[in-house]
Amino acid sequence: MSHAYFSPATFRFLKSLVRNNRREWFHEHKDDYECHVRDPFLQLITDLQAPLAKISGHYRADPRKAGGSLFRIHRDTRFANDKQPYKGWASARFFHERRHEIQAPAFYLHIQPGECFAGGGLWHPEPVALKQIRAFLADNPEAWKRATRSKAFADRFSFWGESLTRPPRGFDPAHELIDDLKRKNFAAGENFDEALACSTELLPHVVSTFKRLAPMVDYLCAAQELEF
Repeated sequence: MSHAYFSPATFRFLKSLVRNNRREWFHEHKDDYECHVRDPFLQLITDLQAPLAKISGHYRADPRKAGGSLFRIHRDTRFANDKQPYKGWASARFFHERRHEIQAPAFYLHIQPGECFAGGGLWHPEPVALKQIRAFLADNPEAWKRATRSKAFADRFSFWGESLTRPPRGFDPAHELIDDLKRKNFAAGENFDEALACSTELLPHVVSTFKRLAPMVDYLCAAQELEF
């Protein structure tokens, strides 16, 4: 039976972190971060291992504190104008076993006050991957339509990110998937509220989300010659 992972204290901490985004404050409240954010997220990742393996044996839910599915709370400020040291959210990606060899699609979970969501796909694909996906889409439209235009998909999910204003070079402007070919990202998902995030329904909801997105992720893997 599922249990609750996050609580109102999770969101109180994240809101306080946004207001007090300083290293001194974070170190004073590190125990709260570990108790209300990091540790429950790691437990959720652990509990996602078995259901994710049923969706695809090539995807991993890695509950290590560092180097696993959970993103660091620290921001990379080396090349950013915003020098705030911490993120105001917690998130995890569930990655393909070959992620170190190729930019592969992933499943994703994001916990943030006012903006919780789960999804999957490929965000900001590199030029080589983007070209591969567009070429695969142009040649294999029916499978894409089955994956992303079913009622199960359309009832819950929307695509994220920007699109080109004009058709990409080399592709037929009259192609039936021209709107998809214009995408700069191939990622989709849905938002959910804090009440669900703090409930016993979170784990089954995330599993359901990943299952419904699996045909799209499978398609993107095929476009990059990856097993799903």
